[in-house]
Amino acid sequence: MLAPRLPPMILTGSALLERFQALDALLLAHQHLWRPKPFTSLRLDWEQEHAELAHWLRGRSLEQAEAAHNQPHLMAGAPAPFPQLAASTQTLSQLHELPGNPSEALPARYSVDVPGRKWQQIEAFSSRLQFHRQPSHWLDWCAGKGHLGRLLAHRGAELTCLEFNPELVGSGQQMSDHLHIRARHLQQDVMAGDTATHLRADHTPVALHACGDLHVRLLQLASANGCQQLAVAPCCYNRIATAHYQVLSRAAQGSRLHLSLDDLRLPLSETVTAGQRQRLQRDQSMARRLAFDLLQRELRGSDNYLPTPSLPVSWLHKDFASYCRDLAELKGLRVDTAVDWSTLERRGWQRLAEVRNLELLRDLFRRPLEIWLALDRALYLQEQGYAVQLGTFCPHSLTPRNLMLLAER
Repeated sequence: MLAPRLPPMILTGSALLERFQALDALLLAHQHLWRPKPFTSLRLDWEQEHAELAHWLRGRSLEQAEAAHNQPHLMAGAPAPFPQLAASTQTLSQLHELPGNPSEALPARYSVDVPGRKWQQIEAFSSRLQFHRQPSHWLDWCAGKGHLGRLLAHRGAELTCLEFNPELVGSGQQMSDHLHIRARHLQQDVMAGDTATHLRADHTPVALHACGDLHVRLLQLASANGCQQLAVAPCCYNRIATAHYQVLSRAAQGSRLHLSLDDLRLPLSETVTAGQRQRLQRDQSMARRLAFDLLQRELRGSDNYLPTPSLPVSWLHKDFASYCRDLAELKGLRVDTAVDWSTLERRGWQRLAEVRNLELLRDLFRRPLEIWLALDRALYLQEQGYAVQLGTFCPHSLTPRNLMLLAER
């Protein structure tokens, strides 16, 4: 299935539903390609149907997979149907940046304690907040220390910051007082029943990378409490209390696409900020887990994946044999047979190369699925009487989670 040719655009009005329906059809038609996880399966069902592509991907190196990770659609030479799927998924993933004004240069004290990349995200997000009515009272949702809210309120608007961590609440209040910002920093579990008392119709709520249920809660309370405008950059769609995704809009309620927590992790599988040391630790950990997977299948006489717990980095300091023996003991398995540990370790690294390259096919659907999820939120807000815009607020290189919803009644 090829997607219709669509120009890059900011989605609004009827285009929201049109793009949602196109993405829904794409994801449904190809779910047999993006749902299975190469990490947990020795052989994927689609490999028989697309044997040439599977063979080609399995023959590539770990370095080649790493080079294609952030832009799999640009990978050259892949057999069908990879190029056709790359074109379709890329077409339906095109969004323009929302219009904005250049950020006003603020004194350095406003960005104290904020990592440089995070401050750039805050500046980019704030520069896109173009509402017809100038906000008089900002509400920073899951605010941390309130850095975003202070930037927005520095010209004299009032500010309310809601944050669960009491230490961040205290630090944020001190910083706001020091900068003479008219701010109240409140300790609040935004999932609690009394949260609605903190949202008023004259508030303009903003949420930069509030996770899963947290930003959904904001959309529901803001619309119910009559907030006239709001802005959200969603994040971590899998951080939800239920075992499956709970759709919001009527369009999504009518879809045959039902998403598990594993499915919701797909848009978050891309990394652009990990340093060399982090990448090496990640690769070693995954290679060892994949090697152990081969071992546990033999020990159990079962060709099924066995989930293992998250392990501290200190486990990587163990020699490979000790790592596997200790993990086997943790899972209630005994290593009684002689094991060629060096061969098993090599097989783990080989599997890692194969897994990473096979994942490139799934990776084509990362952004389409993320936009589908963002559009479910946009259509929900539209149903609540908002005019909604969906676009990006910063370059992908600054953060892959660069989608932004602007809603105004």
